[in-house]
Amino acid sequence: MNQKIHAKKISVIAMLLISTQLSGCFPAIVGGAAAGGAMAADRRSSGIYVEDENIELKTLKRISQYMDKSSHINVTSYNRIVLLTGEVPNAGQQAQAETLTREVANVRDIHNAITVGFTSSISDRSNDAYITTKVKARFLSENLFPANVVKVVTEAGLVYLMGIVSEKEANDAVEIARTTEGVSKVVKVFEYSK
Repeated sequence: MNQKIHAKKISVIAMLLISTQLSGCFPAIVGGAAAGGAMAADRRSSGIYVEDENIELKTLKRISQYMDKSSHINVTSYNRIVLLTGEVPNAGQQAQAETLTREVANVRDIHNAITVGFTSSISDRSNDAYITTKVKARFLSENLFPANVVKVVTEAGLVYLMGIVSEKEANDAVEIARTTEGVSKVVKVFEYSK
């Protein structure tokens, strides 16, 4: 027992020492611990949770390598279903983003919600982040379902809802999101549990 406590102390000290040597990386370590907690409460298996993270990273890397720099594309993967949002200057790039995503291993399906038009401003993106926060806060306050089972993505006031949910949970989530100030439309990208 004493050896276990000693090993834990050494681990904590090592983590603290490493965090002081990696400027700006301590939040990543703490964020990683928080992600571990979120993963434990998620309906996806831990393997799929990690795979979704990998799909997002690999897709963003491919898009940054091959797409026009004037494009603004967000990639969200949930249970290997990828939601593409953002803006591109033309339909060819909209299709190219989907093609690049399809080439990433383990992607099951793609919902391409990228719009053709001007790139959103920082102010627009901040407003979308604020709407996402309000929707998530209402999920918590309404307490009709476990708030962590629905992923919320907002783009230009449109709220996309992803997750593995029952029909009732989906309906409750849509109603909460739909009645949140600033939301122009709700789009369901759910998978339904049996």
